[in-house]
Order: sequence, then structure tokens, then C-alpha cells
Amino acid sequence: MSLDSQKLDSNQRQQIMASVQQQLALQNAQELLQKLSDKCFKACVQKPGSSLSSSEQKCITQCSDRYMDAWNIVSRTYAERIRREQLRH
Repeated sequence: MSLDSQKLDSNQRQQIMASVQQQLALQNAQELLQKLSDKCFKACVQKPGSSLSSSEQKCITQCSDRYMDAWNIVSRTYAERIRREQLRH
């Protein structure tokens, strides 16, 4: 199947765009989790061992919660900015 946009009907273009959006969302989620894990592990685990102490577990939980809260605020703000920009044009 050729991806020549002139040969694709509207439905096919929409399906391709939806697929690309899903792939980007998955990639963004994986990147978010990787960054969250790296940052919180570095911040909370001073001496890695075979298990996490209760204080390390609590720290990682709190760090993860703060990271996700911040990410959600940034995401909502960015989405709102894009929406406002689209309304202006």
C-alpha cells in the first residue's frame, strides 16, 4: 500500500493519523515512566541492594506522585495552549 496522500481516502488518512497518535502516546508514556523511574531511584535509593527499605519505598512513592502531578499540570497547560492557538487561526 502506497502512503501517497493523494491516493488515500479521508477514512484511510484518519486511520493512519489515529495509529500514529496512538504510537506517539505509547512512546511518550514509556519515556515518562523511564524518566520517573530514573529520577526517583536516584533521589531515593542511596545504596542499592537486593530490596528497598520502607523509607526508600515511601520516598519512591512520594517522588512518583509528585512527578506525575507535575507532568499532568504541564500536559494540561500545553494542551490548553494548543487549543487556544488553534482557535486563533
